[in-house]
Amino acid sequence: MHQIKLLHSSVPTCVNTLISMRKIVLLFSLLLGCIGKQYAQSPVDIHGNLQVSGNQILNQYGEAVSLAGMSMFWSNTNWGGEAYYTSEVVDWLVEDWGITVIRAAMGVEASGGYIWDASNKDRVKLIVEEAIAKGIYVIIDWHSHHAEDYEDEAIAFFEEMATLYGEYPNVIYEIYNEPVQISWPDIIKPYAEQVIDAIRQIDEDNLIVVGNPTWSQDVDVVSWDPIVDEINIAYSLHFYAATHGQYLRDKAQVALDNGIALFVTEWGTVSANGDGQVNEFEVNAWMDFLCENGISHCNWSVNDKLEGASILVDGASTTGGWTEADYTPSGLLVKDIIQDWCLSVDLNNENQSMEYQIFPSPVADEVYIHGEGIERIRVIDLSGQVLLNQAVTPNQRTVHLDVQAYRPGLYIIELHHKYRTYTKKMIKQ
Repeated sequence: MHQIKLLHSSVPTCVNTLISMRKIVLLFSLLLGCIGKQYAQSPVDIHGNLQVSGNQILNQYGEAVSLAGMSMFWSNTNWGGEAYYTSEVVDWLVEDWGITVIRAAMGVEASGGYIWDASNKDRVKLIVEEAIAKGIYVIIDWHSHHAEDYEDEAIAFFEEMATLYGEYPNVIYEIYNEPVQISWPDIIKPYAEQVIDAIRQIDEDNLIVVGNPTWSQDVDVVSWDPIVDEINIAYSLHFYAATHGQYLRDKAQVALDNGIALFVTEWGTVSANGDGQVNEFEVNAWMDFLCENGISHCNWSVNDKLEGASILVDGASTTGGWTEADYTPSGLLVKDIIQDWCLSVDLNNENQSMEYQIFPSPVADEVYIHGEGIERIRVIDLSGQVLLNQAVTPNQRTVHLDVQAYRPGLYIIELHHKYRTYTKKMIKQ
């Protein structure tokens, strides 16, 4: 279940050459140069440039990464949600919720959108620049249902965004939010190829996310005819838990099996119309699926509109500082999910298993190790000293370790299985 999480440890920049190493002794010798550095790094410090490899999005160390965050509401003038496009809201979501990604949903052709009011772009820039300052990822979203009708405008917009922000690994481009039920090969794909080409003339490598038919649900259709000859392309998957259940997860699984990477740039706890009651059962099923497959996600939305998908009650502050009374049922649930989200760790891609989970990390006093078939656990510090060498009771699936006495820093945890040894990282606060 998604309640058991593996949190990514904060690894200093100077270890980015370690991933291909096979022996722990080499890991220690290189990590010694990092002793004394602060480990309270931002998500972008940790993960760096995101890279698509097959059906996964990887970080700078070649590890699968799953980000969790929020989507802003439509930026459209006089729609209400634009009031929350403030630096204080970004700061609060980073510091109180622990988001690692935020999505600036710039309305395009609808009333009050960018085509009619250029101030929408200024709202997006504010979110982007504050996200960069806070060290999280940010999605620049062309929030349209008919983007093919505004291809020239989209190209000009993304050329400007790439020129301003393409040097920052924080930035992700979402070039078409939700196409309706139109053709992928005849309409959406040609549009996407033109916009991607324009971005790549300026920004060669930042992640680009592409929408697909039926409000970004037909990822299986796209997977049979993906965009080729371009790097770092993922495809958006949108769902609302009270409407979209196992059938859509099955479509997503087909896409993954066919080798394309997915990014849930928008999801809701309620019905597809943005309203209704929270469906916690389906939310949990979706979160399990995303965590197990290393898929990043942004919840819809940061707003106080009187609808079920809003995380805030009517009149909540537009500068953060929210208390429990300021949250809707959806807001309370989503905050809990984000604060306890999973980020996978892998020191050696050829010798790891997603079945073994260590939480929390960073850890203050107690750490839990979860998985089947562990026979012995060893904890090793940066000097190579074995601090713990403990046998595990047969069939014990969760092991509790007291690490209160350990000094702050990075540790290696070896999980000895009958047939092999798995290595994980742990940060002690």
